[in-house]
Amino acid sequence: MGRPHLAGLALAGAGGAAVLAATLPLADRALPAIFAVALLLGAAFAWLDFGFAGGFRALLEEGDPRPVGASLVIPAVAALVILPVAGLAEGYVRYIAPVGLQLLIGAAMFGLGMQVANGCGSGVLVAAGQGSRRMFVALPFFCLGGVLGALLLPMGAMLPAFEAIDLLELLGPWGGLLATEALLGVFAIAFLRGRPLPWPALRAGAVIGALAALLFLASGTPWGITTGLTLWAAKPLQALGWDLAAQPFWQVDWARDALAGPVLANHASLSDIGLVLGALAASAWQGGLRHRVRLGWRGALGAALGGLLMGVGARLSAGCNVGAFIGGAASGSLHGFVWLLAVIPGCWIGIRLRPVFGLPRR
Repeated sequence: MGRPHLAGLALAGAGGAAVLAATLPLADRALPAIFAVALLLGAAFAWLDFGFAGGFRALLEEGDPRPVGASLVIPAVAALVILPVAGLAEGYVRYIAPVGLQLLIGAAMFGLGMQVANGCGSGVLVAAGQGSRRMFVALPFFCLGGVLGALLLPMGAMLPAFEAIDLLELLGPWGGLLATEALLGVFAIAFLRGRPLPWPALRAGAVIGALAALLFLASGTPWGITTGLTLWAAKPLQALGWDLAAQPFWQVDWARDALAGPVLANHASLSDIGLVLGALAASAWQGGLRHRVRLGWRGALGAALGGLLMGVGARLSAGCNVGAFIGGAASGSLHGFVWLLAVIPGCWIGIRLRPVFGLPRR
């Protein structure tokens, strides 16, 4: 741990205070709590040094399944809250999506982009908060890719797909919870093949899973990232005269309201900001900011391409590692488990392209 970076701490504090003050006049009383939990999530990712993209590289390049195994702990913990609460109380929403060719293509595209950008949805936000120049490039392209992916959704909907499989609807809240935990256990056994998770990885998965559950209680929906990023690009494009409201994606009630309302009123957008500021505060306290690390043109190109691919892929596949996998699996939806498998081929391709963009394969 290095010396605290006082300017970074001041920036995080001022940014957090400004965002919190801006949410107070808004009608949604849940916004301050959502922002507070998101700050904790950003700090947890930075303090625990947890990420998804590197876990897939460890699995595919080194044969080490433990980082991916640790990611399975997150929905296992979050589901303990999400499924019973959503099944027994009114006003809570889960992430349920069909499984089809659109999801498979989108997840593979996301995996490819994740590796050449060197970060996933949460990874881009956390690393941007830590001062990564690479993520300063990847982030706007991620946002733009989300808008482009939303335009492709009508074509994606024409591809073959199965109806959504909802374990809670099929088995009830407690049966759905048991089935979800059992399925996560099967995945853990298949990935880990008898290798135990080390305590730091287990702790990281449990902490992030508990915070994801807490965010669900505050927000009423599972934790999501990419819809907020899509909104960040849609707002300025709409202001510049592009009539996005006429597109099918933006005609759904929640998307129409998000496009028309304040950016801080959208739960995913607000939690994305919290993730950045939480990571900034934690990294500044540890003296671990990355703003001095240079980025060459190859790295910038990879970041831009990876961000664009992740944005498009996330919209086609109902989210990223957080919204699609964690949110879907913790909601008892089969699409979350399928997403985890479908992202692996894209990661395999992306890992082999990493040297082109100045990144090591491992």
